Amino acid sequence: MCGIYCYIGKKKALPILIDGLKKLEYRGYDSSGIAYVTDKVNIIKEKGKIENLEKLLDNNIETFLGIGHTRWATHGVVNEINAHPHKQGKITIVHNGIIENYSKLKQELSNYNLKSQTDTEVLCCLIDKLYNEEKNILKALNKLKDKVIGSYALGVILNDDLNSLYAIKKDSPLILANSDIGNFIASDIPAIIKYTNKYIILENDEIAHLTKDNITIYNNLNIIDKKINTFEGNIENCTKNGYDDFMLKEIYEQPDVIKNTIDSFNMDFDLNKYNKIHIVGCGSAYHAGLIGKYLIEKYLNIETNVYVASEYRYNKSFYDKNTLVIFISQSGETADTLACVKKVKNDNIDTLGIVNVVSSSIAREVDTVIYTKAGCEIAVATTKAYTSQIVILTLLALKNKFEFEKQIFNKILNKNYLDIAKLLYKKESIFFIGRGIDYYLSLEASLKLKEISYIHSEAYQAGELKHGTISLIDENSYVIAINTNKDLSEKTISNIKEVKARNCKVIYIVSEELDEENNFYDEKIVIPKIEQYITPILAIIPLQLIAYNVAKLKGCDIDKPKNLAKSVTVE
Repeated sequence: MCGIYCYIGKKKALPILIDGLKKLEYRGYDSSGIAYVTDKVNIIKEKGKIENLEKLLDNNIETFLGIGHTRWATHGVVNEINAHPHKQGKITIVHNGIIENYSKLKQELSNYNLKSQTDTEVLCCLIDKLYNEEKNILKALNKLKDKVIGSYALGVILNDDLNSLYAIKKDSPLILANSDIGNFIASDIPAIIKYTNKYIILENDEIAHLTKDNITIYNNLNIIDKKINTFEGNIENCTKNGYDDFMLKEIYEQPDVIKNTIDSFNMDFDLNKYNKIHIVGCGSAYHAGLIGKYLIEKYLNIETNVYVASEYRYNKSFYDKNTLVIFISQSGETADTLACVKKVKNDNIDTLGIVNVVSSSIAREVDTVIYTKAGCEIAVATTKAYTSQIVILTLLALKNKFEFEKQIFNKILNKNYLDIAKLLYKKESIFFIGRGIDYYLSLEASLKLKEISYIHSEAYQAGELKHGTISLIDENSYVIAINTNKDLSEKTISNIKEVKARNCKVIYIVSEELDEENNFYDEKIVIPKIEQYITPILAIIPLQLIAYNVAKLKGCDIDKPKNLAKSVTVE
C-alpha cells in the first residue's frame, strides 16, 4: 500500500511531485522519497511524513523529471534506507506491491550489493540485469512477467535515457495522465486532478513510455491505443474545503452522498433469481455486507452469508450456478477481494461488484458493477463510502425503494457529541454491544474508534456477554449499547441491565420509537424516527462523530492513523 507519483514536463518537477505525494499520503506515510534528474539521477529520502521530505528539497532546482513515492512498510523496517526510490546499476524505481519470490531472486542476484531489506530493491536489481542483457528497456520490462511472482506498479528512470519515464504494472493500480504542463504516472486520481481530469488506466503487463510531450503504451512490445477516461468529480472532492480533517468533511458529506447514490441507481438487477448469495469484503466493506445480509434475508428471504476476503479465497467453496457473489470495495483495488473475484470468476459463478472507483480492477473483473457515488474519500477511516455501500445493498434488497429525508440526517449530524467523547478519550478499553443488525453496527463503530483513536475496543453480541466477556466489565468500563430493533429491544435492554449491574457506565443509542426514560444508562443518543431500513445508515453517524471527537481530544492524526493505509493493495 504505497503511493506512486511521477512527472515529466515543462514545469519544475520538485514542487509538483511533493504536491502530488501529499494527495496520495493516505496510501502510506511512514516514509517518502523522490528521485529527480539533472545531469544525473539524484535521490532524497526521509522517514516519516512527506513534510519531513519537503524540508530537504530545494524547489528551485532545474529539474523537469522525477519519480516520487510515499511508503507503507511491508518488507523492512521504517527507515530512510528502506524508503523508495531504490537505485541499482542504471535503474531507479518506485514500487507499489509485493514481490513474493524476492528471496529466490535475491539469491540469483547475489552479485549486487543490496543496501535495504526491501523486495523493491531486489526488483530493481532484476530490471538492471535484464536491461544489461537486452540492451533495451522495453524488452527488459516485458520480461518481468516471466520472472516475477507477485504484484507491482512501477515508475522507472533509466540512466541511459534521462529524458523519459517508464511504467509497468501487474495487479497493483496505476494510471497515466496527460496535461498542459506535462505527463504523469500516479497510483490514484487525486494526485492528477489539479492538472487534468483525463486519465488512462494501465492494464496488467502493459508498459508505458512517457516523454514531456507524449505517452506511448505497449502490450507485448506492440504499440496500442488506450481509452481515455474522464473523472466525474472535481478538485473540491479531494480537498478539505475548510474542514479541519478529511474525515469530518466526509462525515458531513453523507447526506449528499446518499442522495447522489440513490439518484444514480437505475439498474434493474434482480437478486431473486439466485438461491444463495455470498458477500465478500474487508474491514468496513465486510461490515456493510453484514447489514446487506440482514436486509436481503429480511426482505427477499434469500440465504446470505458474509465472508472476510482474506479467508474466503482459501476456504472450500460452497457455491453453484444459482449463487451470486457480491464483492464490496471502496477503492476497487483491494488485493484480498480482487484475488477472490478472480477465483470465483474462474469457477464461472455470477459476480456483482459494489465499488466507488470507476474502471477500477474489481469493477472491470466482475460481471456486473454498481457504483457508489461517494466521490473522493481521502481519510483512511471510511465513513461516506461505507454508508453508500449500505445504500446500494438496501436498494437491491428493497428493489429500488428508498425514502430519503435529508433534514433528518442533518439533524443527527448537527448534535453535539463532544461531551460524550470527553467521557471516553482517557479510557483504555471500550465495549460495544447490540443484537442482530445493531451488533453489525457495533462492529463498524468499534472499528472506527480503535483505528483513529488507538483505544482498545471490542464489539459483542449483547446476548453473548454473559458467556464470558462480562468478566471484563467493572466500574471502570464504558459500554456503548445500540438498540434500534423493535423485535429484539427487550432482550437488548435486559443485557444492558446486566452490565449496568456491574457498575459500568453505559452510553445508550436508541431509536425514537423505543426510547423511554430509565436508569440503566448514563448518557443517551436518540435516533429520529425513520423507516426501519434506513436506521442503520442514520445510527452510524453519531458513532462516527464520537470516534472522531475522541481522536481529536487525544491529539491523534485522524486522517492518517498509524500503521494503516487507505487502499490496501497487498494481500
